[in-house]
Amino acid sequence: MTAHARHALLLAGRGSAKIGRDPAQLLDAVLQPVTTLVVFGFAFGGSVAGSTGAYLRDLVPGLLVQTALVASLSAGVTLNVDAGSGVIDRFRSLPIARSAPLVGAVLAAGVRYVVAGTALLVAAAVVGFRVQTGVLPLLAGLVLMVLTGLCLCWIPVLVGVLVRGPVAVQGIFLALVVPLTFGSNVFVPTASMPGWLADWSAVSPVSLLADAMRGLLVGGPVAGPLAGGLLWLAGTVAVFFPLAVRAYRNRVE
Repeated sequence: MTAHARHALLLAGRGSAKIGRDPAQLLDAVLQPVTTLVVFGFAFGGSVAGSTGAYLRDLVPGLLVQTALVASLSAGVTLNVDAGSGVIDRFRSLPIARSAPLVGAVLAAGVRYVVAGTALLVAAAVVGFRVQTGVLPLLAGLVLMVLTGLCLCWIPVLVGVLVRGPVAVQGIFLALVVPLTFGSNVFVPTASMPGWLADWSAVSPVSLLADAMRGLLVGGPVAGPLAGGLLWLAGTVAVFFPLAVRAYRNRVE
């Protein structure tokens, strides 16, 4: 294991330990997906899909993707708080890689993805959703959810390094999350959208990943949407990781 990887894992352990000492930090990771499931599943299920049961088969896999996107906000907020409290200044005095605090915060956020995904699937099972493909595809879906969060995390990480307060991090990132999720096929079919929005939804990373998740959990095509979604995730990391590292260096040096 390289020194850079070891440093990042140590800081990820620090972030996970903080969650262990204060499990209330995970409360929003549990409430957000469960609340969204109940509100959309029962309020719009009949009008969108004809019945709540039919709607849940499309909604729950899509919500796993949306939940990973929302939960990734925690990494940006954590870094922003650390920078404001002086923790980042203490990191500068340590013989660690410059990128280690960023990578550590992203890896620590993985705990939130696992907790949020598990809470969503348990709540979905209570209201009638059933995985129809088996245990291995379900596990693959959870891995895809975690991978999605780890890749998309670099957007709020960049925002968290650039702005001065955690409230601003939340506001800016949520302004991106809302059009990404509601302009996708997570909540309504692409076919029901106007032409320009349908064109975007068809190639949206959230839509592609939601379709791949549906294939893994309830059956359907997986390879095509998964390949498109992974390309979006790779592109996100390729663009936002170096930008976040550069912004971090500019802030601490």
